[in-house]
Amino acid sequence: MQNEISALVLDPGYSTTRAGFAGEDVPKSVVPSFYGIVPSNGGSKYIYGDNALHNPLPQISVANPMAKDGTVEDWDIATSLWEYAITSRLTNPRPGNPMVKLDPKEAEMYDHMVVTESQEKPLEENPLLLTETGWNSGKGREKGIEIAMENWGCPAYWLARNGVCAAFAAGKASALVIDVGASSISITPVHDGLILRKGVVRSPLAGNFVSDQLRLLFSTSTPPVPLIPHYLVTSKTPVDAGAPAVATYRSFDPKTAPSPSFRRLQEERLLTEFKESVVQVWPGPGRLSGQNSLGGTNEEAARAQQGRPFEMPDGWNQMFGTERYRAAEGIFDVKAAITGEGSPAPPQSQSLLASIKASLGQVDVDIRPHLLSNVVVTGGASLMQGFTERLNQELMDPYSGPRVRISAPGNMYERKYASWIGGSILASLGTFHQVRIPGMGIPTALKR
Repeated sequence: MQNEISALVLDPGYSTTRAGFAGEDVPKSVVPSFYGIVPSNGGSKYIYGDNALHNPLPQISVANPMAKDGTVEDWDIATSLWEYAITSRLTNPRPGNPMVKLDPKEAEMYDHMVVTESQEKPLEENPLLLTETGWNSGKGREKGIEIAMENWGCPAYWLARNGVCAAFAAGKASALVIDVGASSISITPVHDGLILRKGVVRSPLAGNFVSDQLRLLFSTSTPPVPLIPHYLVTSKTPVDAGAPAVATYRSFDPKTAPSPSFRRLQEERLLTEFKESVVQVWPGPGRLSGQNSLGGTNEEAARAQQGRPFEMPDGWNQMFGTERYRAAEGIFDVKAAITGEGSPAPPQSQSLLASIKASLGQVDVDIRPHLLSNVVVTGGASLMQGFTERLNQELMDPYSGPRVRISAPGNMYERKYASWIGGSILASLGTFHQVRIPGMGIPTALKR
């Protein structure tokens, strides 16, 4: 029976795309949303997935079909990427839609190439739940339905707001969802399972902003901190902390070298490692530039704490002290943001607290206390140590009356994949087959 077939849950984002079967705890398929473009026979071939994307192929460049606000810019590429995320890990590719067939030597290099569109429908057996941002346009929703129904042949389909899904993952029907992703922070008020669209606020001060702060911090340090990605290092020799690296570097013919976009993606992977192991958010009380109760400054207190070591791929290493707090401070205090040529200080309205205030200012005053007592924090960038403690401190000052309660799962997967997990819960409910859109229900869906 159709009801016995598990629904697929697809949760696309700017950094990664998550896919899996409804009812499971975590997505089985997590692939980069970036894709590679490789010149081939006068044209271009597209490659997807970690194994192929991070291989420095000749003249490879990197792009992303998603806009920084989490909506789709290139639907053709997004469709192929999503299909790859599903068929490569969850379902078998159809005979009419095989992986590219090349000779053995070429296949090693292009094992994830995309070929012409399939004559058959790749997902004709599985209902699909697709998550979307709270600000997705009507045209975007229409295109998503078209892909699911016409391109993939899904027997049933449902669009779910990712803010609502994150609230469901935390076991809440009403919540203030703070999603700290790679490209943006979104504040989404959810009430009785529905988002309050007027209260949805976005800010670009998220994970990639911290990466840009690190780039500025590294380049202005004395001496500058080298940012050499893994693929450029062939061998290294251990050196003392702060000493110049002793390494052998890989060189490329300028005519066939990977593009700057490829190097930037590899640098971003290295910066992600740095953020996960070194970067911390000043937990408070007060801001990093402020005074503490002992009469000193918080920067002095941060300097007195034990530093954190980090080694670059070429062997250069150092202990990082106060610097590890400065990279993320701009999320909360825009005046503390590191600036440089082409990187001015962000406006005050983009700080996290200002975004939360703007969101709450657009909802009914009677439900604000309930939202503040059900704050849900999600997103990979929120895993920086001290983030939730600082957020709690920031909220306690302006909202001392209502009881502020933050729900932030300590489990890394629950925090990073909350939207997908909520979609998995929703699509596994016994009532899901009653509310999902059947193949003939497209006009009704577009009116939602």
